[in-house]
Amino acid sequence: MIPFSPPRVDELIVSEVTAALLSGWITTGPRVKKFEEMIADYCGIKQVLCVNSNSAGLELMLRWFGVGPGDEVIVPAYTYCATANVVVHCGAKPVMVDVNDDFCINVENVRRAITPRTKVIVPVDIAGMPCDYDELNALVNEPEIKKLFKANSPEQTQLGRILILADAAHSIGASYKGKHTGALTDLSVFSFHAVKNLTTAEGGAICLNLPEPFDNEQIYKRLRVMSLHGQSKDALAKTQIGNWRYDVTEAGFKCNMTDVLAAIGLVELQRYDSETLARRAEIFEAYSRAFSKYPQFKVPVYKTEDKKTSYHLYLLRVNGITEQQRDEILQRIFSREVSVNVHYLPLPMLSFYKNEGYRMDDYPTAYRNYSCEISLPVYYDLTPQQVDTVIDAVVQAVMNK
Repeated sequence: MIPFSPPRVDELIVSEVTAALLSGWITTGPRVKKFEEMIADYCGIKQVLCVNSNSAGLELMLRWFGVGPGDEVIVPAYTYCATANVVVHCGAKPVMVDVNDDFCINVENVRRAITPRTKVIVPVDIAGMPCDYDELNALVNEPEIKKLFKANSPEQTQLGRILILADAAHSIGASYKGKHTGALTDLSVFSFHAVKNLTTAEGGAICLNLPEPFDNEQIYKRLRVMSLHGQSKDALAKTQIGNWRYDVTEAGFKCNMTDVLAAIGLVELQRYDSETLARRAEIFEAYSRAFSKYPQFKVPVYKTEDKKTSYHLYLLRVNGITEQQRDEILQRIFSREVSVNVHYLPLPMLSFYKNEGYRMDDYPTAYRNYSCEISLPVYYDLTPQQVDTVIDAVVQAVMNK
């Protein structure tokens, strides 16, 4: 069976993880700090905080900004549930908007959804393709939009407008107008989950790119405290002789990354552009060459004049089919020993959000994209022969042969 997205685990990974285990320091320590610095350098920003998941990073930033009951956060209807779940955790309301044909959030729909209760917009770089950040950044800075904004916390007062918090779970390594994701808007959060391009097994990173007068270095220090129960010293600092005493300055959270996980990331980031992205690009191009020959398929756009994907997900669509027909095609592909997937069930189709009153009919583009979408295997160790097997299995399943 060809798997969908196994992690790359080789001797370099095993060696670095072993070194971390044998170092005597396995929780948050020097490897996490080095990984943060490498990500910041890679993205072209000054401050990055590593955490234990993208979800934790998103929620931490919502809470830092003072989002709570009575507030609204705009999210796309087409995303993984984590994007909206973290809003619910904060007691705020996710306001869903429809997406474009390219799966990214529709900026005009965002504009129509803004109210005086809107505190944050969370664009999602689905499949690794950056959203329209220039348009989003310009939108929140429009005088009329800024007039609507009602600040309820010191951070909101200082910013004086809606915050943009990018869910960049898929898009490390992607670029927009010459800049890497992580440096495209106020805040961005990556995911290093096991199925992501760059994995640490579990993990995430918050990229701090807030405008002046914010001091991103001071915010980094505050977030480190917030991510460790509000404790004024981390475990590494307390190991210094006579430095055991600490304080708790707020009721914080527990979402720090560990050195064992950062060890994986250190290896992965060093070879990310030269090996991981290069191989994933080859797979994307092989798929597109093959499927563009058939009118039955709609191949994804993963490069434009302004944008370049991180090659995270290959979102193939089959023209003119229903959701049920798509599901039947999936089963025929599986029967040929090829694992495929669907990304994602739109939020209004999930029981929790359906029961909250969201209706799929209000998001026609999201449903249309979802109902005919098939995600194909893309990972470093996928061989050219396996790529051919995937192509053949999909073609034969769609042709029902």
